Amino acid sequence: MISKSPVVFFIGFVFPEPKSSAAGSRIIQLINFFKTQGFTVVFGSAANRSEQSFDLKSIGVVEEQLNINSNCFDDFILKLNPDIVVFDRFMTEEQFGWRVADFCPKAIRILDTEDLHFLRKARKENKNGSTVFSKEYLKTDTAKRELASIYRSDLSLIISEVEMDILIKQLNIASYLLIYLPFLLENHSIPDQLSLPKFSKRNDFVFVGNFLHPPNADAVLFLKTKIWPNIHKKLPQASLHIYGAYPKQKHLNLQNKRNNFFVHGHVDDIDYILSSSKVMLAPLQFGAGLKGKVVDAIRNGTPCVLSSIAAEGIFGADSPNGFVIDDEHLFIEKSIELYTDKTLWETSHNNCFEILEKRFGSAKFYSSLSSKIRDIQTHLEEYRLKNLTGMLLQHHGMQSTKYFSKWIEAKNN
Repeated sequence: MISKSPVVFFIGFVFPEPKSSAAGSRIIQLINFFKTQGFTVVFGSAANRSEQSFDLKSIGVVEEQLNINSNCFDDFILKLNPDIVVFDRFMTEEQFGWRVADFCPKAIRILDTEDLHFLRKARKENKNGSTVFSKEYLKTDTAKRELASIYRSDLSLIISEVEMDILIKQLNIASYLLIYLPFLLENHSIPDQLSLPKFSKRNDFVFVGNFLHPPNADAVLFLKTKIWPNIHKKLPQASLHIYGAYPKQKHLNLQNKRNNFFVHGHVDDIDYILSSSKVMLAPLQFGAGLKGKVVDAIRNGTPCVLSSIAAEGIFGADSPNGFVIDDEHLFIEKSIELYTDKTLWETSHNNCFEILEKRFGSAKFYSSLSSKIRDIQTHLEEYRLKNLTGMLLQHHGMQSTKYFSKWIEAKNN
């Protein structure tokens, strides 16, 4: 591919589904950033497209179907010769990173972690505890693989300030290898505050979450068994509506119309759903990163009752748009209070719009990421020489991945 403009090549874990997951929205936001910087954007994935996959061609992005463990990729990447390669999650860096390093050594390799997978999985195993982070979490294969991927990359995009602190303060990863980059909200993606329905025009509780994501499926079951029965006793006219892509039959079977507990599955227009709902409930028991559902609720002026996991990294030192509570009984009590108290609801509703620009406005993050990329481009060799751990992992760790991949390639032939 010949292009006069610089080229950024995204290697996706899947083709992005912004209407199904926060991860999909995140990728589109990153694509938009590079387009504003004048890059030609190419997106490839070894996964198959789904019905929910975003039409990247509609925004001027070139799509490519990739093959893993194949030298076809080598020919492709050599011809494309990108200036930057963005790996969507550490698994794609493992699969393709060594090939990029071999055939395009001058390309900047950026890892978008989405969230720290090892942290989310460790918290799942310890979900009855209250520990934000423990070095015990590092014992897993996932932790070692993910941290090695961060070291091998020239820059890793970290979505949460909490995860930045863990990586820098707890694990002593050099800060120059990381950049804090939360969800990037542009003005056109934020509904007009004055046009949003107010207290008297909204009804019911809502939860949103892709069922393929274990924290969401777990939270729905928790709502069904622990939270909603007690709210329903106090507010028998209210309903709880569950929306999320890829529900299995066991999830759909949780619906109970008699108790006003409804499971709807995928929805195209999440803004309509959230802006007409009175309160979002998100009692996530484990997870990592930022929760797209919470940011979507904030965009639509919808107050929330959240667990500390659901709220992690969202508000910083600012007031939440509702309550952050881990105690089950207090969670129920405050959910009822927020739903019924107009003054409290309006205060929480108004907090939404103070949070958005301050915490997620794209302009300042565009500036910091652009500056960081220019600095790496200017001093790439010096930059890599500073990262001795990354150099060693690139040499030794990726050699094993490289020859295992070539063995599979030979076997397939």
